[in-house]
Amino acid sequence: MTDSSSFTIVVGVDGSPDSRLALEWAADEARLRNGRLQLITAWSKPPLAWYPEVLETAAGGIAVAPAPEEDAGKLNAEALKFAADKGAAATGRVVHNHSPAAAIVDAAREADLIVVGARGYGGFEGLHLGAVSHQVVNHAHCPVLIFRPKAA
Repeated sequence: MTDSSSFTIVVGVDGSPDSRLALEWAADEARLRNGRLQLITAWSKPPLAWYPEVLETAAGGIAVAPAPEEDAGKLNAEALKFAADKGAAATGRVVHNHSPAAAIVDAAREADLIVVGARGYGGFEGLHLGAVSHQVVNHAHCPVLIFRPKAA
C-alpha cells in the first residue's frame, strides 16, 4: 500500500453504465485525497461467430472484423479525458487479457483501492454481481468498492 499522499485507485473501465459510475466516484475520491487513478481496460479477441458482420456475409462475402484493441483504446482515452476534466490525476493502460478481472487485480498489486462497476457488458441480466466484479473481490490484494446503479 502507498501512503496517503499518493493514494492510488485502480478503476476497471469497460464503457458500461456501472463502469462510468465507478469512474465518476473514483475521480472525485482521487481528487479529494490528492491521489491518482490508474484506469485499466482489458480486451481480447472473441471468436468470429460473435461478429454479426461476419455472420451476415458468411454466404460468400468477406467482412472485416471489428478491432477490439482499438475499441478498448478509445474507451480508455475517453476515461482519461473524463478524469482530467474532473481534476483527477490519471494514467491509463489497455491490456490484452482474456480475464478483465485478472488484469485489474494484477494492476492493483500496489494500489490502495480498486473500484469497479457491478455489471459490465457481458454475462446474464439480473445478476447482482457480474463475473468480473465477483472475481476481483475474491482475488484483490486491497479493498474493493463495487458500484451498482440506484434501483429505479
